Amino acid sequence: QVQLVESGGGLVQAGGSLRLSCALSGRTFSSYVMGWFRQAAGKEREFVAAISWSGGSYKESVKGRFTISRDNAKNTVYLQMNSLKPEDTAVYYCAARYGGDYSYSPLGYNFWGQGTQVTVSS
Repeated sequence: QVQLVESGGGLVQAGGSLRLSCALSGRTFSSYVMGWFRQAAGKEREFVAAISWSGGSYKESVKGRFTISRDNAKNTVYLQMNSLKPEDTAVYYCAARYGGDYSYSPLGYNFWGQGTQVTVSS
């Protein structure tokens, strides 16, 4: 059974940075496409970024500010978030998809972390 454990959320002022981490256990990490989604209060869960063998993909509004990376030796995926804006405030979720390439839909992922709150104050 795959387990995902996230860390790194918190409260930051606009323009600041945070790095989220997500550790996968239970399976071979390198076989999984990893994604980050977020869900703001009262809104649907939305794609933020994903990384596969072919590289990374990003939501348009975070391009140039967020960077997704993975360390297969540590079974961990990261989301470096710079130049944060109040509209980035949400619960951020790590997700794993076995094989294939990344999906932009939450339905494309098999496993989810518990979520970590990111709050950006203006």
